[in-house]
Amino acid sequence: MKKVGFLGPKGTFTEMAAYSLFPKEELVPLKTIPKVLDLAFAKGIDYAVVPIENAIEGTVNITLDYLIHHKPMPIVASISLEIAQHLLFSPNKDRETFVPKKVVSHPQAIAQCHQFLQKNYPEIEIEYADSTGSAAAWLAENPDADACVIANAQAASTYGLAVAQGDIHDFEHNRTRFIVLTAKKEQAPHIVGPEHTGDKTTLMVTLPSDFAGALHQVLSAFAWRKLNLSKIESRPTKTGLGNYFFLIDIDQLMDDVLVPGAIAELTALGCKVEVLGSYATYSSKATASIN
Repeated sequence: MKKVGFLGPKGTFTEMAAYSLFPKEELVPLKTIPKVLDLAFAKGIDYAVVPIENAIEGTVNITLDYLIHHKPMPIVASISLEIAQHLLFSPNKDRETFVPKKVVSHPQAIAQCHQFLQKNYPEIEIEYADSTGSAAAWLAENPDADACVIANAQAASTYGLAVAQGDIHDFEHNRTRFIVLTAKKEQAPHIVGPEHTGDKTTLMVTLPSDFAGALHQVLSAFAWRKLNLSKIESRPTKTGLGNYFFLIDIDQLMDDVLVPGAIAELTALGCKVEVLGSYATYSSKATASIN
């Protein structure tokens, strides 16, 4: 049985993602994203499952920065889930009359529900938690607190909380993409169950600092080869203000000709290119109960 680490505790969306991909493996909840990546890098677990991107709030920066700058590991799979954020109360509160003074949740969840909070609780205090699951666990341990949390239905069930209002995220089609990482081997895990939606190769490209029009030439290297790019994003190199690298998602697996040819062309231009992973992508509604 493989060990799969995820951002815990129980009741997080990351647990849903991990369970969708690895329903028969041992799931290991960890408190923070860096702790998940640290343990995977040290080979204390076989796979790490962490959030990388949300349709509303964009990139989960702590995942990307920690992966790039501290614990580099290959991406071996990814999965996207529908995200439904709910407002959860302690069951001993009257949902008709209780007015919470504080809302606790993960920063991404708070941001996804910003308009709802502004409209319904404009003066509420916001407290950030390591995950939506840890926020729900905290409220279950402090049922008399004048607080509510934002989390999912699984967290409500796991920790015995009441759903005061469902689907409070500000935009429909809210999805989060999670990636699977490993330091033990680069081969893809055996995954059955979720829908296979395609394939990606993710590159990190650092441009030469003194090359005018470098980004245009980078994109041209993919365009004339008819390689479809589903994402291009800049991130700071942390070596000085104005220094960036680019993350590029190509909608296909690494092949023998096209992608290596593009990489060779970029290298000839003076770019530094690293392959972060070439992997299958999946999608799941994650509606099944987690055992």
